[in-house]
Amino acid sequence: MKATFLDDRGVVQVSGDDARKFLNGLFTTDVGKLHPGEARFGALLTPQGKIIVDFLVAQLPSTEAGERFVLDCPRALAQALTDKLNLYKLRAKVAVANLSDQLGVSALWDGAVGTAIEASFIDPRHESLGTRVIAPQAALADIAARLGAEIVDSTVYEAHRIECSVPRGGLDFMYGDAFPHETNMDRLHGVDIGKGCYVGQEVVSRMHHRGTTRTRSAQVLLEGASPEPGTPITAGDKTIGTMGSAAQHKGMALLRIDRAAEAIEAGTPLTAGGLVLSIADPEALQGPPKQTVA
Repeated sequence: MKATFLDDRGVVQVSGDDARKFLNGLFTTDVGKLHPGEARFGALLTPQGKIIVDFLVAQLPSTEAGERFVLDCPRALAQALTDKLNLYKLRAKVAVANLSDQLGVSALWDGAVGTAIEASFIDPRHESLGTRVIAPQAALADIAARLGAEIVDSTVYEAHRIECSVPRGGLDFMYGDAFPHETNMDRLHGVDIGKGCYVGQEVVSRMHHRGTTRTRSAQVLLEGASPEPGTPITAGDKTIGTMGSAAQHKGMALLRIDRAAEAIEAGTPLTAGGLVLSIADPEALQGPPKQTVA
């Protein structure tokens, strides 16, 4: 088993009698179906349906103050998310707090964690991503040691994430500029189409049912050095996408579906910054969503 401390992740807690209903009315995922010890992938969207921030939302055991939920989110956006949720809460009986200075997040994979760790949950985005643990930062190393995990650098986890074809906000797409379907949230169990209203729901539902997604995140294969994130990907004289993160000759890219299909059909080589690359699974780029949350 491998473990790493994800110092780029923050923790926001939402608690109170109305916490579940409050979050369910805002997020793309169905918090109403969440149980203690489980997590769901989701996002808070703009009214226009674009991702403000994505996160893993997990339920902790309840207290006298009501139900408790924690959001494992980008640390750089944790305070902005806290402020946004406080803006939305109005008279709801909820308390929102940014606990990023007190709690940290670790990822453990290539092994089973079991149920011995209280604030741990399986990452729902991909079966190989493993388990997340939320605990005081000083305790995370002790937890990994107790589980017999090998502590590795966070770059090892980044390579593992890319191997699983899971995009990362801020590198593989820009917050405030991408729709959930463009970042494969519908394929990574992050969008519950049947749950009802939430902020941006009408746009997401329309894109899903009409099949109007023009851009998708996809894994690409690199023959040599890795292009910098943000480098345009071209096929001949046409720009077909943008390069994201990369590691160990694999990377993530945001690609225009139609232009990528034209390049594949014509056999036109793809390059980014003069470096040759190819799409790992062209059929996945074209195909329907693999799975949505039930």
